[in-house]
Amino acid sequence: MTGDSVEVRTAQGRVRGEWGEGLAVFRGISYARPPVGALRFAAPEAPEAWDGVREAVRFGPPPPQSGPFRVTEGRDGTDWLTLNVWSPDPGGPGLPVLVWIPGGGYISGYSGDPMYEATPLARHSGLVVVTLNYRLGAEGFAELPGAPSNRGLLDQIAALRWVRENIGRFGGDPDRVTVFGQSAGAGSIATLMAAPAADGLFRRAVTQSVPGLYATPALAAGIAGSLAARLGAEPTVAGLGAIDPWRLADAIGPLMDELPAREDVWGHLARTGVAFCPVVDGDVVPDVPWRTLRDGRASGIDLLTGHTRDEFRPFLVATGRQVTEEEAGAALRAFAPRPDGERAYRAAYPDAPPARLFDHVHSDVLFRIPSVHLADAHSAGGGTAHLYELCWPAPAQGGALGSGHGLDVHLLFGNYASPAAALYFPEGTPPDEALAVGDEIRRSWTSFAAHGDPGWPPYRATEGRLTRLFDATTRTAPYPEEPSRRVWEGHGVAPYDLP
Repeated sequence: MTGDSVEVRTAQGRVRGEWGEGLAVFRGISYARPPVGALRFAAPEAPEAWDGVREAVRFGPPPPQSGPFRVTEGRDGTDWLTLNVWSPDPGGPGLPVLVWIPGGGYISGYSGDPMYEATPLARHSGLVVVTLNYRLGAEGFAELPGAPSNRGLLDQIAALRWVRENIGRFGGDPDRVTVFGQSAGAGSIATLMAAPAADGLFRRAVTQSVPGLYATPALAAGIAGSLAARLGAEPTVAGLGAIDPWRLADAIGPLMDELPAREDVWGHLARTGVAFCPVVDGDVVPDVPWRTLRDGRASGIDLLTGHTRDEFRPFLVATGRQVTEEEAGAALRAFAPRPDGERAYRAAYPDAPPARLFDHVHSDVLFRIPSVHLADAHSAGGGTAHLYELCWPAPAQGGALGSGHGLDVHLLFGNYASPAAALYFPEGTPPDEALAVGDEIRRSWTSFAAHGDPGWPPYRATEGRLTRLFDATTRTAPYPEEPSRRVWEGHGVAPYDLP
């Protein structure tokens, strides 16, 4: 059926979606009230009930966002906290559910982005798929006196509560919910695994390229103060609340541009170029997940985690910079574990030129080591973890991008003609190898969501650290980034703090 309408009654009222390509699709359903006016910088509140039928055929407006990948259309809308549902059988007995949390460095990301169009994924997997928006940047993560910390995470929890309450009406099983996400979405999910407020809201988790980005309250408050000062405002709910949300988001870009030169003020976080991230507030985020998972906090949740082989490569290629020996040494001294991390990296990669060392340490500290350490921690805490690495190199730019950050998203969703996919697939048409690897990933994620088994043995430190390597020929083998893992062995992920 295509073009026919379909209605479902939610806890708040009826919504009308449409059939397309064998799926019932509902877009732009509010899971919380618009966080504006008196609700700005507040915890999300449940949406009000309505009479009649609401149309659910268009994505909700994007939350205010910043950075080079920000979405700018839809600035007039304020109903940012919406989600979307794709269901093969809205009247069915209860299919497993996949809930996607977008990434974007905690400052950008939009469920209406064409690369997250879930029709191919839902059609091939046969599962119910949900995608959602949450508050970003200052709206979601600025540390302000009198406002709850980590509002973006609270939004995600509110969306998962909506799923718990309503997804059965769309043909999903509320007891078989798997959250999945990449980059900041993966970091959010790792955090939710350890968040008491998210208890019972999902059974399984897929974290693709987990970032090790957390801030202490003092550091987060300092960054909020710097942002407010740029706008001539006080770093308070009243001060920032008087500034238009999109104007506030626009001011984050210049702040991020100056971060790398302000290590004396913001510490090592400045080198990441990230201004906002989850805050270890002792409440919503009791601690970084690597410590809480090791204590068994989430042992009842099945975990599938991993990363791409060349995580940092696209960022390095995009700058066109020729890394000097001095720059490589500075990066190693800033990011490698102390006291002898630089020496350990040089010993682990004795023949690596400066650019490769620079690439290795950034890939490791930002995504690779946090991902493998998450598998270690969860396994040590009594949970079941599976580890993977995407090894298949995209042929774009003569293979210079390798298997870079975000490539797995395009392979998983299969939207190769989306604007974001042009980095890896400039012609919009993937080679047959990409299609095959994408099919492998979708099958694995689907099997994991349905049964907890992606198709290879669990990750265990005592049993070879078995890892699924997605490549032209997919195989299972010991963890391939062993030199880096050994450098970081015994060194955990801690929140960034003031210097």
